[in-house]
Amino acid sequence: MATISLRKANTRLPPEVNRVLYVRNLPFNISSEEMYDIFGKYGAIRQIRIGTNKDTRGTAFVVYEDIYDAKTAVDHLSGFNVANRYLIVLYYQQAKMSKKFDQKKKEDEITRLQEKYGVSTKDK
Repeated sequence: MATISLRKANTRLPPEVNRVLYVRNLPFNISSEEMYDIFGKYGAIRQIRIGTNKDTRGTAFVVYEDIYDAKTAVDHLSGFNVANRYLIVLYYQQAKMSKKFDQKKKEDEITRLQEKYGVSTKDK
């Protein structure tokens, strides 16, 4: 397999590569068995978390046992067609994800305070 040649060559991986993948554009009705079938072809999987809330539907986190298996999965599954949807498979990056959620939390807090104190940002 390609992963064996990567390991033997002692290839240096880019810094963003890690064992945790963030998958977007999944069909809402995909089962965990289907996820294991799709992603399990590229190596041993430690965990899969599929989003079930309104905000997280269509997304999942896939954690591989080995970093080289995760790299192979990203290389092969980005753009893979599942139920007429093309998967977006990315390496999970904690810093970017936390910024996204922090920004949303701040915006919600500002909206709540504007409503509480009757402040409007619209020009009259």
